[in-house]
Amino acid sequence: MTALDHPARHADGPERPPERVPFPVVDEVARHCLQEEEPETVHIEVHLPGTPDPDRLKAAFTEALRRHPRILMREARGPWYRRRYEWELTAEPDVEVVTFPPPERDALKKARTRSLSEAPPLSASPPIRLEVIASGGDADAVASGGGNGAGGTPTGTPDTDETSAESPAGTSPTDGHAASVLFLTINHTALDGPACLRVLATAAELYGGQDNSPAAPPLRTPSAPAPESADVVGDAPSGWAPPARVSRGAPEPSPGNGMLVAELPVPRRPKGAPFTVNDQLMVATALMIAHWNREHGARPRPFRITMPVDDRTRDMDMPIGNGTRLVEVPFNAAELTSEEWGPDDIGALLRRTADRTRALKALSRPQLGRGAALLTSPVLPVTLRAAVTRGLRRAAAPWTSTTLLSNIGRVPYPLDFGDAGRAYAVWFSAPARLPRGLTVTTASTAGRLHVALRWSKTLLSSGDGAHLRDLFEHYLHATEHTEEGSTP
Repeated sequence: MTALDHPARHADGPERPPERVPFPVVDEVARHCLQEEEPETVHIEVHLPGTPDPDRLKAAFTEALRRHPRILMREARGPWYRRRYEWELTAEPDVEVVTFPPPERDALKKARTRSLSEAPPLSASPPIRLEVIASGGDADAVASGGGNGAGGTPTGTPDTDETSAESPAGTSPTDGHAASVLFLTINHTALDGPACLRVLATAAELYGGQDNSPAAPPLRTPSAPAPESADVVGDAPSGWAPPARVSRGAPEPSPGNGMLVAELPVPRRPKGAPFTVNDQLMVATALMIAHWNREHGARPRPFRITMPVDDRTRDMDMPIGNGTRLVEVPFNAAELTSEEWGPDDIGALLRRTADRTRALKALSRPQLGRGAALLTSPVLPVTLRAAVTRGLRRAAAPWTSTTLLSNIGRVPYPLDFGDAGRAYAVWFSAPARLPRGLTVTTASTAGRLHVALRWSKTLLSSGDGAHLRDLFEHYLHATEHTEEGSTP
């Protein structure tokens, strides 16, 4: 039984200490590599057409934490020579998790900044916080993708279609209602986005009294069997080849992460296409960075894009913690060097990418690979393993993947908060520390694609982020028109 699957048991009385659970591999590696300058946080923002009642929401969210007890935990204290970090499971939160900051100018932008720069402490249970932001005065910031944590609102092309982020089904949420945003900030050492979204869905059901069970996954056209493991990458580059880096733009003087959010149409697939929307997002990400690097004079190099794979169920039995495994999708330098991408070229790249992603998803491997599992074996004290892990991380930096694309997919829960309404937009973002320095996180709600670009400020600026957003939109649209057929 892994720590993720471990049932939470709490103290039955004042004399029995709380149950302790050893850190899983993912948690321990993240704990070893913490940095104050760039906290490892995951942010989730859920846009609602109305404002929930503070007392009812606090009660619902607290009860949701109790129903998913693996989230009620803090890092246990221990001597320097201990062999493992341990989570201490608690019966109740140590801190007030849900807060309602007073309305202020640029409240949404400031909440995003806090989410990127202030991680909930591991020493208090649970290592998350939920802020309810009154966003009625931030309509322009949301529509333009502002509040990027970099102190400015990036500008983009006029056809980015982001303004519809403010109006579900053509009705403005601010017509007769004060729109609000539920803003979850997660310490990624302990938890990931899908796990916390499951807890939030439980809170929505308790608050609104509506069924928030996950919807059945969409029916997909049967695809060809995944290639054998020997053919996983075909003529893709060797894993020993250092991949391309995202070229430096106009870095900002302050440390930390910046972020830009945008809403786009979910890309259409030609009928019978052998690739998925995830493959379209993967190709758009690769072509976005290849274009960016060409503009900045970088020589062609192979790419590797890290892709989290989540095999967990989405019901009440979903394991809570860091439950995704990471695979790396490779691209040859020659695959991405063209400056003109016609339908035939993109169609061929999509088919190759689909073969690789299917094969990689089918492989059975530990969450971070066998090397990480060996590195976290409790042979040496954690302080010594931490020093070794940080040293290896620095040494392996040239071989770290080019970027990370985390596609949450269709948000499976209604997130119906009763009198506060149903979520019409949900954004996630993943940490973007160097050497990657850039991550792309996507999710879809109500037929719209919600994209978050997050970057290290030592690599890019808010203006760079806006340009990358425009490139991503351009290439994502191009994946809709391939040799298999074009959309009307």
